Amino acid sequence: MSDDENLLEVRGLKVHFPIHKGIIFRRKAGFVRAVDGVDFSVKKGEALGLVGESGCGKSTTAMAVAQLQAATAGSIRFAGEDLGSLSPKDLRRARRHFQIVFQDPYSSLDPRMRAFDIIAEPLRIYARLGIVDADEAEIERRTLSLMERCGLSTSFARRYPHEFSGGQRQRIGIARALSLGPKLIIADEPVSALDVSIQSQILNLLKDLRKDFDLTFLFIAHDLAVIEYFCDRIAVMYLGRVVETASAAELNKNPMHPYTRALLSAVPLPDPEKERSRRRILLKGDVPSPSAERKGCPFRERCPEAMERCAFSAPNLRAVAEGHEVSCFLYGEA
Repeated sequence: MSDDENLLEVRGLKVHFPIHKGIIFRRKAGFVRAVDGVDFSVKKGEALGLVGESGCGKSTTAMAVAQLQAATAGSIRFAGEDLGSLSPKDLRRARRHFQIVFQDPYSSLDPRMRAFDIIAEPLRIYARLGIVDADEAEIERRTLSLMERCGLSTSFARRYPHEFSGGQRQRIGIARALSLGPKLIIADEPVSALDVSIQSQILNLLKDLRKDFDLTFLFIAHDLAVIEYFCDRIAVMYLGRVVETASAAELNKNPMHPYTRALLSAVPLPDPEKERSRRRILLKGDVPSPSAERKGCPFRERCPEAMERCAFSAPNLRAVAEGHEVSCFLYGEA
């Protein structure tokens, strides 16, 4: 696979959760549209950031890509294979090539297992299945090597998760994700639960690992500053849909969707003079319920530039410049 080819390609992804009413006679009363038609792709060696408000569907998208949540519709292709069409046996084989780092560094670790066993467990499972060729000596060597590479002393190998700090626990989660030698890392807000000083350490670690192991990243966060620092491209999500994609530099310099502009205006600037003089874009109203039937543009009720046509039809994601796509009628027909 060349660097120009897409390692991950997501098209028309939908994840809807049924709403049931009644205690004895339960009946369906609609759906929560957590993800409602998401399209994006990630090239080999690239880091794509998914950003948006809490509840916009970022983590659900990550879980669907990792095959931890069933998709209602759409396709997820990894290295040319449609993951949704694979048998359980073939999916298990494919899964070693994409791994996930979870948001909470404590609840994602088994409190009854020692750090060494947490990191070694994926290798042991795949060795028993005959997918990975490694005996116990090789598993021990790889596990201790990963601990050192992720900034953990091997003397901590016999400790339990509660004996580590939050940053150290996240390092264990990262080492576990790397144990099978994956091509893609799905990082679901990996630094949001950590102190600011620790966030930079984990981000720098992930940057180094990306270079050393030739990794591709799908990086989920709600902090645009973190996304801009780590990612090559950014996809902005709102209410289960991608509304804009562009390179990190282009999006920061030339945001086109009104929602993206509002997000960027909320990011603090390090220069006090510029911070005092710039205009904040305050969105009115609340995010619509993801269970409500939607017609037209999902952002129209909060958009300061909404037009009459926005209430009747939804704009499609379209290219407005090289590498820059936006879903908005301000930029012409799809």
